[in-house]
Amino acid sequence: MKYTTYFQSSLGMIGITESDGFITKVFFDTDMHKTPSEQKTPLLKEAEKQLTEYLSGNRKNFNLPLAAEGTEFQQTVWDALRKIPYGQTYSYKQIAEMIGKPSASRAVGMANNKNPILILTPCHRVVGADGKLVGYAAGLAVKNKLLELEQNHTND
Repeated sequence: MKYTTYFQSSLGMIGITESDGFITKVFFDTDMHKTPSEQKTPLLKEAEKQLTEYLSGNRKNFNLPLAAEGTEFQQTVWDALRKIPYGQTYSYKQIAEMIGKPSASRAVGMANNKNPILILTPCHRVVGADGKLVGYAAGLAVKNKLLELEQNHTND
């Protein structure tokens, strides 16, 4: 079965989808008419709890079962993204090198763009080669806030 819940966060409405015991999607929802879900599975409750703790600066790592749909290459990139330490940023080139494909920076960027599990798979920690913020599904303002949050809590 597939279940989706929404909750209001400090960054706006966040949706979480679970399918067959795995988180398959975390997304920001711009539809302000969505209301937080009343009925949530235990996994959705735990995901909301962990995301809320993260957004308040009280969690640096997630412990949730994830299952994003994507190609083998996308899966490899998303696995690499989850290895970026809290409070740090990597460039697309660094991710390409990490996965053993040093000339695949553009393909890494495309996989990063297709990440369906925002925050839990921290694509917000990927920046341009010059260190500047580039693309984020929820917008650069949200990406900047996530990076600032991590910078402010790195030494906690």
